[in-house]
Amino acid sequence: MIRIAAFNVENLFARPKAFRSTDLSAGEPILDAYREVNLLMRQASYSAADKSRMLQLLVRLDVYYVNAQGAIRRRESIDPAWAWLRKNRGAFDKQPEDDAQDIEIIADGRDDWIGWVELATEPTDETGTRMTARVIQDVGADILAVVEAEDRPALNRFNRDFLGGMYGHAMLIDGNDERGIDVALLTRPAFAINPIRSNVDFEDAAGVVFSRDCPQYVVQTPSSTAIHVLVNHFKSQSGGGGDKRRRQAAAVRSIADGLVAENQHVVVLGDLNEGLPAGGSQAINLEPLYANGSPLVDCYSLQGFNLGDRLGSFDSCGPSNRLDYIFLSRSLLPSFEGGGLFRTGLWGSRKTRPDAWDTYEEMTESAHQASDHAAIFVDLDL
Repeated sequence: MIRIAAFNVENLFARPKAFRSTDLSAGEPILDAYREVNLLMRQASYSAADKSRMLQLLVRLDVYYVNAQGAIRRRESIDPAWAWLRKNRGAFDKQPEDDAQDIEIIADGRDDWIGWVELATEPTDETGTRMTARVIQDVGADILAVVEAEDRPALNRFNRDFLGGMYGHAMLIDGNDERGIDVALLTRPAFAINPIRSNVDFEDAAGVVFSRDCPQYVVQTPSSTAIHVLVNHFKSQSGGGGDKRRRQAAAVRSIADGLVAENQHVVVLGDLNEGLPAGGSQAINLEPLYANGSPLVDCYSLQGFNLGDRLGSFDSCGPSNRLDYIFLSRSLLPSFEGGGLFRTGLWGSRKTRPDAWDTYEEMTESAHQASDHAAIFVDLDL
């Protein structure tokens, strides 16, 4: 029997301040400003309107601030509220000595300087980190997809220091997201990973598809069965993102179709960021994964998958919060023995302890939770 699981850990050691789960109303405008200002900074030339907009966005990000004289000035801080302005070469701005005068963006385009805006991070709660480790240990997966890991060194350190070297293999390929929320894979010592393929450059007619990546890992089980594991973290729901998620689902489907045509076993899993519509039974924009003769079947539709008392996997775990998924190729269905959602490390955004599922006693508030996602798992007799 082998267990395959996915868990959005919300970073292991350090997390962008804008991702604070208890302050979503503040975080979303910050993330929007971060994306917009970096897009403007990448332009070949900056118009007067571009510079004016960048000033506004940098004030919103607290890189700049408006002083008592009403002037926009540079924020000097080693611990900024939201972001840093990184400048490696060239000059981006110039601040007059007179405090009554605005800072000026003097770069006229990308060739004049090298730099970017980087989100400021803060350490994750120490209790929360321990609870993350406890969830992973209690789930006990042989193959674990990790969503929102900072980098491979952090993943290795977490495995060594908090999991006692539970996993023999840790792989993470840097994806398209610049904020340190990549996807990764941990496997037990007897589950070798070989080979690996990245899809960071996968394009459709609209351009690059994946927000992070859809890495393909071929995992060899102790019985020498090869499983192609596709780890995903689809576009967030910030600003909608439905069209992007549908494109991502279609891309994953095309990859899975190719593998199944070669008679390969396929598992697609991770945080797909879309729940059930009102009165619906499946996420609308994930349709390419399950419709039109798909070779994939989602775990929620399988008899023996234990949902508990709620339908979702995130925060309050209502139907619209079913964000985490495992899809199995039909070739694996005869091996399916069961599965479920492990919510014990989940508190959510509520102030009081959840009463719809059991939680670890050490958790006494939202900040202590392992994650605002449940872990999801399936058991296969392979």
